[in-house]
Amino acid sequence: MSSVAVVPGSFDPITLGHLDVIERAASIFEEVHVVVVHNPDKQALIPIAHRVSLIEKSLDERGLVGAGIVISSWSMGLLVDYCTDVGATAIVKGIRSQIDVAYETPMAIVNRNLAEVETIFLLPDPAHAHVSSSLVRQVSALGGDVAPYVPGVVAEFLKHTAD
Repeated sequence: MSSVAVVPGSFDPITLGHLDVIERAASIFEEVHVVVVHNPDKQALIPIAHRVSLIEKSLDERGLVGAGIVISSWSMGLLVDYCTDVGATAIVKGIRSQIDVAYETPMAIVNRNLAEVETIFLLPDPAHAHVSSSLVRQVSALGGDVAPYVPGVVAEFLKHTAD
């Protein structure tokens, strides 16, 4: 039986921390679905289709294309519905702090109750523990250099978006 996990997120934009979590999940599971989800509570900077493309290019930069990683988007229904559709038994989430734990724990319990999908929390590489997509968006919008926090293709995209 193959093991399938889902790594969901808004990825607006994808960061080096996200890539670290994806890469580590790919070393644990045979198949990893990176799913760009629509969050109605957030005002997105990058359209979903562009986020999917940036993730594909970012994974390609790291040599992870074809490593059992599937990239898709999901905007209708519950994430556990997607998990059920692809046969995933786990959701992998990166957590940076106690705030993330407090936010993610109720969702993890509900997801387990709804679809028997377990949530696995991965701690970040300390080099990326302070970085969030919202911080990257803010630094970029104010003309700062985001290259230390995001893949090269994303830094270029944001640079041209700010122009």
